[in-house]
Amino acid sequence: MKQLIAIFLLAISAQVFALDGFQLQTEAQVGGVGVFLDEILSSTNAVAPHVRIAAAPRAGQTLTLSRKQVEAALVRTSDSAFTNCLGADQVRVTRRVRSLDEEALKVLLTTQFQTDFIKDRGDLELRLARVWNEVMVPDEPLTLKIIEMPANGVAPLFVCRFELVTTNETVGTWQVSLIAKVWREVWASRTALRRGALLADADLTRERRDVLMLREPLAEFDVADPGIEIAEYVGANVPLLARSLKTKPAMRRGQSAQAMVLDGVLAISMKVEVLEDGVPGQVIRIRNPQTRRELRGKVQNDQTIVVSL
Repeated sequence: MKQLIAIFLLAISAQVFALDGFQLQTEAQVGGVGVFLDEILSSTNAVAPHVRIAAAPRAGQTLTLSRKQVEAALVRTSDSAFTNCLGADQVRVTRRVRSLDEEALKVLLTTQFQTDFIKDRGDLELRLARVWNEVMVPDEPLTLKIIEMPANGVAPLFVCRFELVTTNETVGTWQVSLIAKVWREVWASRTALRRGALLADADLTRERRDVLMLREPLAEFDVADPGIEIAEYVGANVPLLARSLKTKPAMRRGQSAQAMVLDGVLAISMKVEVLEDGVPGQVIRIRNPQTRRELRGKVQNDQTIVVSL
């Protein structure tokens, strides 16, 4: 008897559900993964199953599904009771979209150029040289890919082509003119620096500058190091390059030094003329002032050079 009552109640609930089943919406918006039943159906007494029934339309396009197509999809679900579909005769499906404004585009461009081109050279700043007209793009994560660049790469003013893609499709291709700067903390001198001057005596400042057009490595050093000197003339307010500095030489060109000439177990000491600057461990040219013969020796300290024959 109880089984008959349960079957009767189940039949009644199915009839009630048939009277107020899933309502097919007239319009629905979906993501790029596909069209799911719970995105196009609504109900006051049930939740539509999250079942993919069709591929999503491309951004800007429309897909139309009839009620029969939707009911056929309901039959294939795990809950065979959910087969009734009321509401509209068909549903118009479009993609969820959002507006891509200039600020959002700059973020995408800056991130990609920083990763692909600028890397650790500094912090890239980009501005669009022309006004960007907002475009509608799928409302989902976008990836920007650079597809065409000038031969000399990122410049103060340059043009590039790029495309925007989602996980499943290419949204579109655009060309933009960009104004670029690369900011970095650099060392500069407030006054001109002469060759051979000690760096410790220079009037230096640390400031943030645009280094985009600098193609050589910048100088990095310990300000208090007394063993660094200027290797070349440096103008005032010019960023210091790595090649503008050098270790203060222990030997200087033109000075006299003591040379230890080693020939097997034989060692001879003599005075020589230094022909080029050198630091300890460096091999430099020297000359015997009596015979005028040139030799090469390794700098030991500020007074001694070792020559091996």
